[in-house]
Amino acid sequence: MITTADKWSAWLLEKRFGGDAEAAERGMRMLYRVRDSILDEAKVAAGETVLDIGCGDGLVAFGALDRAGERGKVIFSDISEPLLDRCRALARELDVLDRCEFVNASADDLAAFHDESVEVVTTRSVLIYVRDKERAFREFYRVLRPGGRISLWEPINRFNATYDAERDTLTSEQLEIAHLWRRIGEHFRAIQPLDSDPMMNFDEYDLLRHAEDAGFRTVHLATHVYVLPSETVTWDTWLNTSGNPNIPAIGEMLHDIFSPEEFVLFEKHARPALERGGRPSRSSFALLSATKVRETDHA
Repeated sequence: MITTADKWSAWLLEKRFGGDAEAAERGMRMLYRVRDSILDEAKVAAGETVLDIGCGDGLVAFGALDRAGERGKVIFSDISEPLLDRCRALARELDVLDRCEFVNASADDLAAFHDESVEVVTTRSVLIYVRDKERAFREFYRVLRPGGRISLWEPINRFNATYDAERDTLTSEQLEIAHLWRRIGEHFRAIQPLDSDPMMNFDEYDLLRHAEDAGFRTVHLATHVYVLPSETVTWDTWLNTSGNPNIPAIGEMLHDIFSPEEFVLFEKHARPALERGGRPSRSSFALLSATKVRETDHA
């Protein structure tokens, strides 16, 4: 039985792609490549136990099952019971339930797991929601066996906030509503302040420091920056899309901050640009992997 949806499952399963099947298909193609990068860096071997923290809909965890093989095990860990229920149901359908475990736990509190109990820890877009990232890294280190590895993929949201967002020349349509776009930016910054919100207040070098401070050695950090042509999107899809579980859908937000007249003006100029493809999209991600050293490595 699937429990009542929470904000995590509602976003992941409904609001992430605005209910647009085509956008979801494009997005998932990219996410499968991300999953493979995480698992490649983790070097998952047959027979190992993988702990996927913040498993969500199981993207990384189910991929890890293939690599861990018949003698391996994957632990699906998340703070969302509805998402754990969904993964459990899918594991049952795939007849792999005997190689899966499902645990409600947060990244910075893995008390449910014994010291040195797993070979691999993976996360994807999880630490952006964790306020105490230092503690999370210490927990990752604690539960790993000597020689165990972490492999983490995290968006660096400061990138868009600090990179030159005005590189593109404004069209006449955009100039007409530049003041409204500024209001939208100000509203987002008020919801998720750059200096204090856990999604915004770190970069890839903070992740590197946390890993080393926790005791990890042989750390590998790769930064991936994507500048991609803007894809066309329908107006309704855009309005129904939410960037993350902690913020409202764009349409809800616009109705909160604009008067009816301002909304009409905004739609008049923004909709044509969105539906024919506007500015390029820019994003940055960190892929960090590290190894917990064995005692013999100190000798």
